[in-house]
Amino acid sequence: MIEVEGLRKRYGAFTAVDGISFDVRHGEVFALLGTNGAGKTTTIEILEGYLRATEGTVRVFGHDPAERGALRSRMGVVLQESGLYGELSAAETVTAWRRFTSDARPVAEALEMVGLTGQAGTRVKRMSGGERRKLDIALATLGRPDLLFLDEPTTGLDAEARRRVRDLVRELSAQGMTVVLTTHYLEEAQELAARVAIMDKGRIVTQGTMAEVLGRGSGRVAFELPAGAGPEGLPVGGDDTLTVTGRRCVIVTAEPEAVAHAVLGWAHTKGLRLSGLDVRQATLEEVFLDIADRGAREVRT
Repeated sequence: MIEVEGLRKRYGAFTAVDGISFDVRHGEVFALLGTNGAGKTTTIEILEGYLRATEGTVRVFGHDPAERGALRSRMGVVLQESGLYGELSAAETVTAWRRFTSDARPVAEALEMVGLTGQAGTRVKRMSGGERRKLDIALATLGRPDLLFLDEPTTGLDAEARRRVRDLVRELSAQGMTVVLTTHYLEEAQELAARVAIMDKGRIVTQGTMAEVLGRGSGRVAFELPAGAGPEGLPVGGDDTLTVTGRRCVIVTAEPEAVAHAVLGWAHTKGLRLSGLDVRQATLEEVFLDIADRGAREVRT
């Protein structure tokens, strides 16, 4: 669906995107994430055809995305702010949009798809934030696009509205639509995306399946020692970090399963019974923060 090779975008002496490469496959949810100023918005705008690359190759459905006429009917875009007209009802908004959309869904189908049938007659200005976001998605998918760009789709929504939008994204993906997602809610990306790329300072610093990216972060092995026992001799490797607070021990490690196995062996040898054992891989937020911290350290040095 999307192929990017050696993409660069410069503004004078400033390089916003510095030689990135990735692809997006049919039917998947792909998350493009990054710290502030990382270059992800510039990258997305190039993919959408709003900006031209300085160097590199970018193809969407095999075309240069700047050829918007060839791609417009196959792409849908949900921006951070849509600017809907508040005096129109949901149904009237879809009706107006249909005039500019080829092969548009019927109004009732478009509203039913996003769960807004009951709000068909409600004016946009009286709809909740979650309902307006659903209407944004209904308009972006009105022409049955193969590819949907979602730019911060749940920013400003409450927890319930975010959940409903996430459920809708899953349904669209299950129907075969390819989704490119940018979001600051990292648990949202972890929940929805099959693959992810994380940018920092114009470059992709890690990418792969969600499992691969999480596996590159630092996991946690946590447990409580029985009264009177100390942490001496715990199997902590050179790259691991042990923190002891009272009887609670936390080992930060790149190999949580292996460390947990070693800890249980250590406890068995000493005749200790550990309580509250918790073993988990890094979350996407922890991987992201590690990248941000490394970037900040590089700037300081």
